[in-house]
Amino acid sequence: MLKQYKVWDAPTRVFHWVNFVSVILLILVGTLMLYKKDLGIVSLDAKIAIKELHVVIGYVFVLNLMIRLIWGFIGNRFARWSAILPGAGFGNTVSAYIASIRRGEPQQFLGHNPLGRLAVVFMMLLLMSQAVTGLIRAGTDVYYPPFGSIFAAQVAADGVDPATIKPYDKTGTDATKYKALKEFKHIYGEVHYYTFFVLLAMILLHIFVVVRAEITEGEGLVSAMFSGRKILSKEPEDIHDGTR
Repeated sequence: MLKQYKVWDAPTRVFHWVNFVSVILLILVGTLMLYKKDLGIVSLDAKIAIKELHVVIGYVFVLNLMIRLIWGFIGNRFARWSAILPGAGFGNTVSAYIASIRRGEPQQFLGHNPLGRLAVVFMMLLLMSQAVTGLIRAGTDVYYPPFGSIFAAQVAADGVDPATIKPYDKTGTDATKYKALKEFKHIYGEVHYYTFFVLLAMILLHIFVVVRAEITEGEGLVSAMFSGRKILSKEPEDIHDGTR
């Protein structure tokens, strides 16, 4: 017996797909930045243009992420952090879910299943790390908002208008301050770089798990992110956490 439940509200679904598209575009442009020499991109103007494109897409990604973080406090019960973040008794919930998978009778959930909740928390932390480090690198590399004017003022030589400082151009800068900024941004660049690979691994794992769940559990996870509704074959474990 199949039953349909309304689960994901519109803002949550919009966030998911905007986040998906923006992250994929950031990965593609970021990869282009990493291998620009191999691709024959050597002119400074081209390098800056690629960096600026990455930053612009990054703004969409960050704004979308900020909206989702806020929506976690005011959205429907499945979108709220209270339904995602682990709480009291969560360990038992995870154990019961894993046991049901081993029995070949996986529990079904209206919201995220217990392992999915852990994955969402981890991915959100990765996304927030990329957002913060990305904004800092946008400010240090091409002097873009929200921190660009601050960093430009830091490296400008005495008497030089910070607004005249150009990306990757030492003209008008103080050599000591410029070197200090380079060392500062290197740290955030390293975090941004290595977090990218962890995030990429999590995205691939997420896709694999969703496809597997579609085949073995039949919860319609993909279609639910379009329609907002899940069609389940048995009573969901979290049905009594709120109204249907």
